[in-house]
Amino acid sequence: MLALATAFWLMSSATGGAVPGPPPGGPAVSGAPAPAAMVRELQDALVQAVQRFQARDAAGVLGYVSDQYRTGPFTKAGVRQQLIAIYSIYDTVQARIRIDEVQTVDGSAWVYSTGEVSGRLPLVGVWVVFLSWQHELEVARREAGGWRLFGYQQ
Repeated sequence: MLALATAFWLMSSATGGAVPGPPPGGPAVSGAPAPAAMVRELQDALVQAVQRFQARDAAGVLGYVSDQYRTGPFTKAGVRQQLIAIYSIYDTVQARIRIDEVQTVDGSAWVYSTGEVSGRLPLVGVWVVFLSWQHELEVARREAGGWRLFGYQQ
């Protein structure tokens, strides 16, 4: 949360938004709005994951990703490769991510977020937005140690 790094959202962000996900308009689910306390926990995890991302700490970001993560063809290993690629291209990175909505579905948190990720190109010093999204879904679940990005495993 990425979130959750970014962990939740950062992770989905790191995949470049090209991951097959739920159908347009979101999947038809019978969830319930998440309790405020859960949303705060997810927001806190997201803030921490974004801090790790901006510190260029791939291992720290991946700590917010479940070992069982899968969204489309992407796994935790794929997210690691994406982070390494991002850090090799940009000497500084920023992420601005907002949680739009959280639904609880079968014990998981379906987190919808909007965000933008940018990086500064070395030598020329130009900032480039390389990823942006609006109200995109990522699934998180509580695991040992806190919330982890689990992925949309449909």
